[in-house]
This record gives sequence, structure tokens and C-alpha cells, in this order.
Amino acid sequence: MAEKKKQAADKKHGLEEEQPVPEAPEGVETEAEQDPVALLQQELSAAQAETQKNWDLYLRERAELENFRKRMQREKEDLVRFANENLLREILTVVDNLERAIDHARKNEETVQGLLEGVEMTLSQCQKLLEKFGVTPVVAVGEPFDPTWHEAMGQLESAEHPANTVLQEMQKGYVLNDRLLRPALVLISKTPAA
Repeated sequence: MAEKKKQAADKKHGLEEEQPVPEAPEGVETEAEQDPVALLQQELSAAQAETQKNWDLYLRERAELENFRKRMQREKEDLVRFANENLLREILTVVDNLERAIDHARKNEETVQGLLEGVEMTLSQCQKLLEKFGVTPVVAVGEPFDPTWHEAMGQLESAEHPANTVLQEMQKGYVLNDRLLRPALVLISKTPAA
């Protein structure tokens, strides 16, 4: 009877009777019963295996990155080395025509007119080639002096032209796709002294 009162009091206070823990079958150790050193060794070997795997992955990625860097460097060097290949290939045709004109002039010394025509044709071909690659001449003669496009080499007195007008072009200037490639060397006008 005392036992029944104790159980009733325990239920009233929320205390339940302890349930027995089921026992593991014989021969199987529970986690708590295993050797802690063996568990630590298993964890250590698993961590070492993962570390080795990650190290191998790192080395492979590092090697791939280094190979990529070397390949990009080679491609960059090749690009710089052969950047003007198309332009030079086109210029070779102009050189061929100049050589033909000189050979023709050597064979027929009396025909200067033929040589002149050959050189004019070659010059025309060269100008077309430059235009093909976006190179155009700077217009200078008769224009107001502009230091952006012209470089003054001297001044000439002129009553016929306003001051600072380009009178003569000593060397043509060229523009590559709206960017100055070479300024025109010019002589500009100044008002005559009184």
C-alpha cells in the first residue's frame, strides 16, 4: 500500500517510473562502450584522407592555373609579334609593284614616262591600302592652323591670306580612325610687316 501511495504521488508531481534500457545484443558494442582511442584514430584517419584528397585537388588546380597563365602569356606574345601580319601582307604587294617599276626602268632607260606612271600607280595602290586600314590624310593647305592636327615649321608673310592659315605642306599628316597618327608639318601665313 505504501508503494501505491508513492506511485500516485510521483504521478501527481510528474515523475514517472523509470523504464528499463533495452540491452544491446551480445557481441555488439554500443558507442559508449567502444574504445575512445580507437574512435579518435578512425576520425583522424578519415580527416587525413580528406586532407590528402583536398591537397591533391589543390595541386591539380594550381597546375591548371599555371598552365593557363603560361598559355595566355604565349598567346599574348604571339598576338604582339604577329599583330601587323595582315597590314604587312598587304604592303608586300606595294613593294612588289615598286620592284617591277624599277626593273622596267632599268631595262628601258629612255622611257621615264613609263616609270613615272608605274610609281604613280603604286602610290595610288598604297593610298587605297591605307584607306582600307582606316588611315586618311589630314587636310592642311588653305585651312586655319590647328595645333591638334598641324605642326608649324615656320611662317611666311602673305597679304593674300589671313594670319595663321596653312600655306604649304612640307609633310602630310595622317589620321587612324579619328586618332592622330602623325601631324602635318606646315608653313603658316603671317601678316606682312608694315
